[in-house]
Amino acid sequence: MSKSAWIRRFREIGLTDVPSVGGKNASLGEMISRLASFGIPVPDGFATTGLAFEDFLSQNRLHLPLRELIQQLDHVHYSNLREIGSAARKLLMEAELPIHLKQAVLEAYKELGKQEPIAVAVRSSATAEDLPEASFAGQHESYLNIRGEEALLQAVKKCFASLYTDRAIKYREDHGFQHEKVALSVGVQIMVRSDISCSGVLFTLEPESGFRDIIHISGVWGLGENIVQGTVTPDEFMVFKPTLGKAKQPILQKRLGEKEQTMIYGDTAETPVLNLPTPPEKRGVFVLTDEEIIQLASWSRIIEEHYAKPMDIEWAKDGLQNQLYIIQARPETVHSRANPLLQKEYKIEKAGARLLTSGQAIGSAVAMGTARLLKSTAEADKLKPGEIIVTDLTSPDWDPILKKSGAIITNKGGRTSHASIVARELGVPAIVGCENATEQIQDGQPITVSCCEGKTGKVYEGLLKLETIEHDFSTISKPEHTGIMLITGDPEKAFQLSFYPNDGVGLMRMEFIITHAIKVHPMALVQFDELAAEAADKQAIATLTKGYADKKEYFIDKLSQGIATIAAAFYPKPVILRMSDFKSNEYANLLGGAAYEPKEENPMIGFRGASRYYHEKYREGFRLECEAVKRVREEMGLTNVKVMIPFCRTVEEAAKVVEQMKLFGLERAANGLELYMMVEIPSNVLLAKEFARYFDGFSIGSNDLTQLTLGVDRDSALVSTLFNEQNPAAREMIRLAIEYAHVAGRPIGLCGQAPSDDPSFARFLVEAGIDTISFNPDALLKGMENVKRET
Repeated sequence: MSKSAWIRRFREIGLTDVPSVGGKNASLGEMISRLASFGIPVPDGFATTGLAFEDFLSQNRLHLPLRELIQQLDHVHYSNLREIGSAARKLLMEAELPIHLKQAVLEAYKELGKQEPIAVAVRSSATAEDLPEASFAGQHESYLNIRGEEALLQAVKKCFASLYTDRAIKYREDHGFQHEKVALSVGVQIMVRSDISCSGVLFTLEPESGFRDIIHISGVWGLGENIVQGTVTPDEFMVFKPTLGKAKQPILQKRLGEKEQTMIYGDTAETPVLNLPTPPEKRGVFVLTDEEIIQLASWSRIIEEHYAKPMDIEWAKDGLQNQLYIIQARPETVHSRANPLLQKEYKIEKAGARLLTSGQAIGSAVAMGTARLLKSTAEADKLKPGEIIVTDLTSPDWDPILKKSGAIITNKGGRTSHASIVARELGVPAIVGCENATEQIQDGQPITVSCCEGKTGKVYEGLLKLETIEHDFSTISKPEHTGIMLITGDPEKAFQLSFYPNDGVGLMRMEFIITHAIKVHPMALVQFDELAAEAADKQAIATLTKGYADKKEYFIDKLSQGIATIAAAFYPKPVILRMSDFKSNEYANLLGGAAYEPKEENPMIGFRGASRYYHEKYREGFRLECEAVKRVREEMGLTNVKVMIPFCRTVEEAAKVVEQMKLFGLERAANGLELYMMVEIPSNVLLAKEFARYFDGFSIGSNDLTQLTLGVDRDSALVSTLFNEQNPAAREMIRLAIEYAHVAGRPIGLCGQAPSDDPSFARFLVEAGIDTISFNPDALLKGMENVKRET
C-alpha cells in the first residue's frame, strides 16, 4: 500500500478529505491550497489518515477489547466512565505503532523540517467516514513543542489514545455516534514561535449574540492554550466588517485583559511547555497593534467568505519572524445554527438582593439553583443534575461534569475560554473571570446567575423572582407610516437589541457610557495635572486612566468605543446621539466632579444641556465629547450617527452651540452630519421655525416638555401627582411641536413611555403626524402594537 494511505501532506488535501483526515486537518489543507493566493499564511504540515488509525488497531488486535470495554460502560449514569476511559487509553498506549506508519511519519517529519528536528504541534482530528459533518471539536488532545523523532511518535500515539478520553466517550454517547465508526487522524504542524510573542482565537461573529457584522478577536502572551483552558483573561478586540477596508479605524472596541500567565516552551521532553507569571509591564499593554488587529480581521473575513459560514479561527504570531499566522479554522457551531429572530427576554426582581460576585456574562439567560463548589473533576460525584458549578477554571476534562450543570461560574477565563465555549454549546448561562467566586459563594448556597444585564454577569444571593418572555420577531411587522425606534445607551446590550424590529435608535443616551465606562468628570481629565495631589479622587482617576499619558484621550477613547458599538449594531440605520445631559448634581457624582459643579437649588432647570457646551466651566469637556463623535464618524466610518442637542433654551443659544461644535470639528452637513434638537421647552415649540435654521430634525422629550408646560418639577414628590403627559396643555404643546416642525420642513419624533402605556396617546401622536416614536426595549413591542392599532 502506498505511503499516501497513511500520510497526507496538507498541501495535498482539502475539505473533500474530511472523511480521511478529519475536519481540523482538512481545513488546514484547504487554506494552504486554496487561500495562499490571498496572502494568508498557514504553517505547513501533514496528517495521518483514518486508515492509518484503523491499521494501528488491527495490527494490535484492539477492536474486540475496546468493544468489550465500551459494553461495560454505565450508559445511564456513567458512574464508571472514568475507569472505562482509563482502561481504553491504557490499551492504546501499550500498543505499538506499525513499522510502516512510523517510517511514513518520520519521513514526512524530516521533509517538513528539511532534515532538521524542528518543533511541531501534534493535534488530534477525529473523523467518521459515514458522518463527515461531525466536528468532535475539543474532545481530543493536542501536544505542543514536540521536537525529535521519538517525542513525535509518542505524541502520535497519545493522540490516538485520546480518542477515548472521558469527554470524547461521553460526547459520542450523547450524540449517538458509534464508537467503532470514529477514527483518529493526527495533524503535525510546524510550531509558530508564539511562546516569545502572542496567540489567540477569533470568531467571525459576536460570540454572545451571534451578530454577524462583528469579528471578535482574543489574545494572550505566549502559547494559546491559556485562552482555551481559561487560565487567563485575554485582551479582546471587536472589528466591524462593513467598514473593514473602508474606514481608517474599523476597530470598535479594545479591552485590556489581565493576561496573568504566559505559556512558553519548556526545555525538556518531559516538560514541553511551562506557564509563568506575566511581567507587569506586559500585562499593561495590548498583545496586538491596531495594524495587526486589522490584518487578522481581513484574513478572517476572506476565510469566512471562502467557507460561506461563520468561522472559529486560531491565530499565532511568530516572535522570531514577527509574522502573524492562521493555525486553525473551523465552522462556528453555536450561533450559526440559531435563529436570531427567536429571542428570550429575562427580567429578574433584584430589589434588595445581595450581589455576591460578577464577571463576564456568557449568553443572556438566567439560572437559579444550588451552588456546588468543585476543586477538581475528582469531586464530580458531589454535583447533582441542575446544580450550578462554581470553580477556579475548567478544562476539556470537565466536559462530562459540565453537561449536568444548570450554570457555570469560574474565577478565571474570558469569552473564549473552555467554560465559555461549553456553556454556549450547552445553552446554559456562565459567568467567567469573577476572580473571587469560590471565596464569595458558599457550597450549597441558593444563588441566581444573571446574564441578562449586559456583558457583565452577576451572581445574587438567593432565588430571585424571574419572568421569561419569548419573542419571535419574524412574525412581527412594523407600522407602515410611523418609524419605530429604540431608546438605549448601553453598548453591552446593543447587539442583542439589534434583532428587535426597529428603524434605528431615536435616542442614544451618552450619560450611560460616561457613568459606567468612563466614571470621571471630563473637566477632571482636562485639568488632571492641576488637581491637588491630596485630592481624594486623584488616585482613583489615575488608576482608571492607567496607560493613558494624556488623560483626555481616556475620555475620548472610552466614549468613542461605546458610541461606535451601538452605531455598528444598528448600522446603517440612524442612531441619534444626545450629547451629555447630566444635571449639575449628577455631574458632581462623577469622580472629580464635585470641584467643577455649582450647587443649585433646582438643577432640573439650571446649568444643563446646551448652556454648558459653550460655557467656560464646561467648554473643554464638551470638546472631548465632540472629539469622540468625530472619531466615530470620520475615523470609524459610522456616519449613521446623528447628533442631538438637549435643553436648548433660545435660538441665540442654538447658534452658539452649532458654532462651538464647528470649532471642535463637528460641522453641520460636513460628511453628511445631521444635527437634531430636543424639544423640551415651550420656546422650542413656539420658535420651531427659527430653531430649524440650525437643526435638521427634532425629537420631543415629553417628560421635560410636560414639566415646563405645567410648571411641575418632576423631581419633587410633593407635586408629582400633577405631572401628566395626558394633560390637555401638554398634549397641545406636543401637537403644536409636530405641526410647526413639519411647517419648517423638519422630521420630528418623540421619546417616551406614554405611547406604549396608553393606546389613546399613541393614536393622538399618529393623528398629529409624528414621524417616529422611540421606546425603551421593554416597551417596544407593546408600543408598536399600540401604534399599529391606531393607523
